[in-house]
Amino acid sequence: MLIFTYTEPFDLSTLIIYPLGSTFFVILLSLTVSLISAFLTTKLVDTEELNRKQLLIKKHQEEKAKIIELAETNPKKYKKEVIKWKRKEQFIKNIQQGIAMQRLKPTCITFLPMIIIFGILNLFFGRLPVACSPMNANDILFLGEYIWAATDIPINGVVPDPPAWTALVFGIPRHIDRWNGWIQFTAWYFLCSFTFNTLVQRLLGLQTQATGGMESMFKGMGAAAQEFPDV
Repeated sequence: MLIFTYTEPFDLSTLIIYPLGSTFFVILLSLTVSLISAFLTTKLVDTEELNRKQLLIKKHQEEKAKIIELAETNPKKYKKEVIKWKRKEQFIKNIQQGIAMQRLKPTCITFLPMIIIFGILNLFFGRLPVACSPMNANDILFLGEYIWAATDIPINGVVPDPPAWTALVFGIPRHIDRWNGWIQFTAWYFLCSFTFNTLVQRLLGLQTQATGGMESMFKGMGAAAQEFPDV
């Protein structure tokens, strides 16, 4: 484990802008935002009703897969079940639209303040390294160009001296370039936010296997993509 020990005095802004200070600052920021979002959800959204509706949607999707299986084993029953399922489909779509509107309530309150805060923080951190990724950020298709971080970016046409904190990582002060695997503020925040949002919602009972999560989302997309075969 690498322990960072600064040998010279730093003000608060310096501690925040350099790792590990910036790394933990973003972790705490994403955790705070997740907690605020979860709190607003509990106050503005009827979570029990939301979970009940999500279970109805999940059941409807599972019924579609079972009906498709009947196409080969019992064509007559299959045709009847398809008609019943399609009659219910519009009702389920209305429920999904209602759920989407309910979940937007907390966002309506936090959207503008968060845009302002993150605009300021993004200007503050820029392309400075905040966390080191186990893989090279440039290897990520389409996103790599936007998430890499470096310390050798010219300022007014002049490359600054290597930051002192890099000596704690490499033994001597040196620059970090875009190929060293470090990522900037926005990328690190979204990684932390994704983790803490899922964790906080699960701990507070706002998200269950039936009502959310990546596994549930992909299963739902798979079921929705299936088409009823012609019999």
